[in-house]
Amino acid sequence: MRVKRKVLLPIMKPSSEQLDVLLRGTAPVISPEELRRKLSASRPLRVKLGVDPTAPDLHLGHTVALSKLRQFQDFGHVAVLIIGDFTSMIGDPTGRSATRPPLSRDEILANAKTYQEQAFKVLDRERLEMVFNGDWFAKMTFAEIIQLSSAVSISQMMQRRDFRERTQAGSDIRHHETFYPIMQGWDSVMVRADVELGGTDQLFNIMVGRDLQKDHGQEPQVAMLLPILEGTDGAQKMSKSLGNYIGVSESASEIFGKTMSISDELMWKWFPLLLGKSEADLVALKSGHPMEAKKTLAETLAARFEGCEAAKKARHDFERKFSARDAASADLPELSPKDFRAQGGVLSALDLVMATGVAASKGEARRLIQQGGVELAETRLGDPAAPVTPKAGDVFKVGKKHFFRIGAG
Repeated sequence: MRVKRKVLLPIMKPSSEQLDVLLRGTAPVISPEELRRKLSASRPLRVKLGVDPTAPDLHLGHTVALSKLRQFQDFGHVAVLIIGDFTSMIGDPTGRSATRPPLSRDEILANAKTYQEQAFKVLDRERLEMVFNGDWFAKMTFAEIIQLSSAVSISQMMQRRDFRERTQAGSDIRHHETFYPIMQGWDSVMVRADVELGGTDQLFNIMVGRDLQKDHGQEPQVAMLLPILEGTDGAQKMSKSLGNYIGVSESASEIFGKTMSISDELMWKWFPLLLGKSEADLVALKSGHPMEAKKTLAETLAARFEGCEAAKKARHDFERKFSARDAASADLPELSPKDFRAQGGVLSALDLVMATGVAASKGEARRLIQQGGVELAETRLGDPAAPVTPKAGDVFKVGKKHFFRIGAG
């Protein structure tokens, strides 16, 4: 299942210029001097990123590493994307308080197809080598597996924080989970990686790869660790389960709107992590109004995943809704009368809010209305029980970010 493409390599830039860009937005790198030496060799480096298709969609948190991989591509290096079709059947135990549920082969391959399509929104497919680690793991004999597993001791494994915490909490660690770091390390040997990218939680696994490469006569890879991206709440790691994510397959308007909802503090963290901006870039951006900087971030992200025209339109519609207060002429999602569910034959403000799906409960919908956050045709609705008579074309506003157009009957 190896997918190789013709790698188009531009003229290599000076190592010092590359190093300055490549180290932007990184966490500890082991080590910058090793990376400098490898870059000075004036040859394309093989830069590895492994992804396990355990879910069908990618979000901005996944693109931190993909964006760094794209920087290496732009400097003429070979991006090696490993699709963990085999390791996905184990599941990375990193950061887990319990064993991951196993996935079927069909689920993994379906997710892998989606991953590839979405990854190409960031990566240059013409300068990418993509491989599936099932190409080598599926062919290994049991004797070879035993020999490989001897490379790491149980005491080394128990140095992992997640394993140690699970033991202290009395939670099981299944033996197959201890194979995961070894398998990730073996991937580095098989693709002869010069650099491996990963989040700060991947340090142990990447260091295992360095040890295995040394054992097999290869120069050890540089461990380039990247910060974990905070979600839109600015508090926790971006995650679909927490609802604080922006998906790369979402519409341009959704990407733009969600980005505009983040705090200014979080915005300044996202610029270097997602767009590779330098300190000088940030100084220039901070010299202007934060709102304009945030619009720049939002439009750039929307353009990356949905194209420039869609991003421009998303910005235009946002500015009409929030800046020009001209929601009537913006492109809004339609709320059809067939979605309304009147109670007792009379449609109330509460019924209309619940029809939008914005409020998770009637209690939340009531609070939105009572706090003055709901308007119909520019008229504020303050009483949840008040009857309403929406007309086709009316604009219905719920909260600060959600606008709907009332459809025809």
